Amino acid sequence: MKIVLHEPGIALNTGNIGRTCVATDTELHLIRPYGFVISQKEIKRAGMDYWEKVKLFQYVDYEDFMEKNAEAFQKGAHLWYATTKARQAYTDVSFGPDDYIMLGNESRGIPEEILVEHPESCIRIPMWGDIRSLNLANSAAIILYEALRQNGFPELSAKGELHRLHWKDS
Repeated sequence: MKIVLHEPGIALNTGNIGRTCVATDTELHLIRPYGFVISQKEIKRAGMDYWEKVKLFQYVDYEDFMEKNAEAFQKGAHLWYATTKARQAYTDVSFGPDDYIMLGNESRGIPEEILVEHPESCIRIPMWGDIRSLNLANSAAIILYEALRQNGFPELSAKGELHRLHWKDS
């Protein structure tokens, strides 16, 4: 799986998403311009000591991203656009193991000029009432984990271990 952030604006969100990407062996693709500097301490604080382990790809703009990933799309990878404006929920689609999940800028989202060209690929997280959106890092984690669940959580650890004690066998 791959997470794509289109013009991310908040360093803490990008750092948190980077940490989630490391925990799930997911690539992180960032499309410029950013609202921060990659080396900013907020990114490293949110990503903790994991930031150095992020499989990071950076692009000048959306066209550069599409051009450099064209081969993956030709081979069957799908690009999903997470937006509050989508007609279908993220749980209504089938994610493939090589798919990309794009999320937009925290205040603007993905530009409508992009969304209107891909209505069948737009997905949303259902929300109650007149809430405009969820936090970007939370949204990325919600959708990513559903995509991973659909694909059987490939290569992720099946069980956890306690630090000091051990689980009793049942």
